[in-house]
Amino acid sequence: MPSPLTTHDLTYGLVTVSAPSLSPDGQRLAFARSTISAETHETDSRVMVKDSAGGEASRFTSGPGDSFPKWSPGGGLIAFMREDDDGRNQVWVIPANGGEAWQITTRIRGVVDYAWSPDSSRIVVSADVPDPDEPGPGSADYDEDIPHSRSVKRIRYQYDSVGWRGEMYRHLFVVDVESCEERQITDGVWDDMAPVWSPDGSRIAFVSGRRPDSDTRWRSEGYVIPADGGPAECWSGDLGSVSGLGWSPDSTHLCAVVTELDGAYVGAQSYQGIVALLGPGKDPEFLTHEDAAPDSLSPPTFRAIELNWGGDDQIRFLATHRGQSALYAVPASGGPVVVLAAARGTLSAIAHSASGSAITAVLSTPDSPPRIALADGDSWSAVTDDNREFFTSHPPATMEKFTLEREGFGIESRVMLPPDFDPSRQYPLLLEIHGGPNGAFLDSFMPDHHMMATNGYVVLAVNPRGSSTYGMDFMTAVFDDWGGEDYEDIMAAVDEIASRPYIDADRMGLHGYSYGGFMTTWTIGHDNRFKAALAGAPVTNLSSFYGTSDIGVSFGERQISGRRMDELDKYLFRSPISYAETVDTPVLIIHGETDVRVPMEQSEQYYVTLKRLGKTVEFVRFPNFSHLSKRAGHPVLRQEYGDRMLAWFDGYLKD
Repeated sequence: MPSPLTTHDLTYGLVTVSAPSLSPDGQRLAFARSTISAETHETDSRVMVKDSAGGEASRFTSGPGDSFPKWSPGGGLIAFMREDDDGRNQVWVIPANGGEAWQITTRIRGVVDYAWSPDSSRIVVSADVPDPDEPGPGSADYDEDIPHSRSVKRIRYQYDSVGWRGEMYRHLFVVDVESCEERQITDGVWDDMAPVWSPDGSRIAFVSGRRPDSDTRWRSEGYVIPADGGPAECWSGDLGSVSGLGWSPDSTHLCAVVTELDGAYVGAQSYQGIVALLGPGKDPEFLTHEDAAPDSLSPPTFRAIELNWGGDDQIRFLATHRGQSALYAVPASGGPVVVLAAARGTLSAIAHSASGSAITAVLSTPDSPPRIALADGDSWSAVTDDNREFFTSHPPATMEKFTLEREGFGIESRVMLPPDFDPSRQYPLLLEIHGGPNGAFLDSFMPDHHMMATNGYVVLAVNPRGSSTYGMDFMTAVFDDWGGEDYEDIMAAVDEIASRPYIDADRMGLHGYSYGGFMTTWTIGHDNRFKAALAGAPVTNLSSFYGTSDIGVSFGERQISGRRMDELDKYLFRSPISYAETVDTPVLIIHGETDVRVPMEQSEQYYVTLKRLGKTVEFVRFPNFSHLSKRAGHPVLRQEYGDRMLAWFDGYLKD
């Protein structure tokens, strides 16, 4: 008999695949495959290799902490990441036909990203360089048995899920594959990330943020440096942000994902960008429109993405429009943007063979977790399906969509229905609110939504104005309007679905995380129709968020449109804590104690205020849990989050 999904199932029962890489001839495919043990709670990750034409994948490395494989341009080697004894990633290399692997890096803080040289003799790595003036692992006067103070000299002194930064910066090193000798080629008080080697082997392009106001404004640039070291040259001019680079075949120009929006980080589930051409001493040439959001760098690693500039003058890139991904192409000389291969879901981590004739990516669909896929004509075909048997006994939810017109925008919503959905019955409704505010609900596998739907809920996931992948005007409409028209968009979608006969409008709850937590607490301060709420890592006081979050200044000034000291009344007006007295909905708050993106104090303030007012509220604190830990933290706490979520709503919304 089919059984509902539990968080234990979703945490320990599923196989995860990632980071595909094709051999230069496109005949073989390497990728990472990982599972989590329910007994030890440890992750086992190994590099797998299979024939692109078919057949089963075979284990290629011994694990248990192997990931992020990349085939060498010459085809004879595969590089990959392996965790050292301190849990930090180092680069290893193994013959592509099998044999003994050898370690080529020993960075004290590990390696974040790497790229092969065209002749396969060297690898450039991006790695943190510790502050020589601050005691820490690797410094001469560091003693782990005694306390050490830490000095703060800049606003961006810490970063969520990465930890303390202080005066530590990320730089580029070139490593010889055979001798393992390394040479540092960048330096300075900035981070150098996402390296991409030029086809002729002479230069390396990378992303950095070197402008004088980089501590208060989120800005990044595209730089080019000689592969043997030397001065770095900025090729991106005055663009607001650069997020991903690719070389022209003749090594004279770059294609890039960029934005002109000032102070806006372009990234996954963040501000969306466009594709442009960059060159030395030239103004950027914009090639794409603002509807589809190109794939771009993702925090906290900011690893390079692949933009493929082929010999046919076509630049190929992944992008997502209205929550669905496709492989796009645009002529480097200018011209129409075309869809080459559309997916019934979302795509990420694209990789090409040397000629570009074979293309792989990670494919996620509304009814299946990520699988490795190959471009197949004008569509995509999955070549792995490790979770097929699991879903035979655990049928997933099914998805529908509807769109409302509001104030000149189309507001798209996704509805997840139980596998045995019966329209003649009435179901409790769970409203899900995404983070961001410039994130989005996509046509991908959402574990929380499936857990709640398979346990008898209808789940409503709205993309209000502010969501990405719907165009720049739609995305920026939330600026200076948190809790305004974005809230009205969501409530309009709730009104629509609550009018349907299969929804019990007296049994509705809502859940959101991060900005979704903001909107959850904002909503229950303005509407009492919901019988229960769960706020995960909520922003509740924008004034204190400005001074305590790792992005409080750069993000806050962009989103709320001004400095706190100049716009204090606005910051307080947009804060859910200002409306705590009108809350009647029972609320569960869950927050990680090591979250520096939305610091714990946001929930502490809100909890104490509600408790002092005599409201029904419970506060759960997760130790060693950062802002991104809901997706990638300790499996015991990830399971507990889901267990508490289901129990909380069952207690208030089930008969």
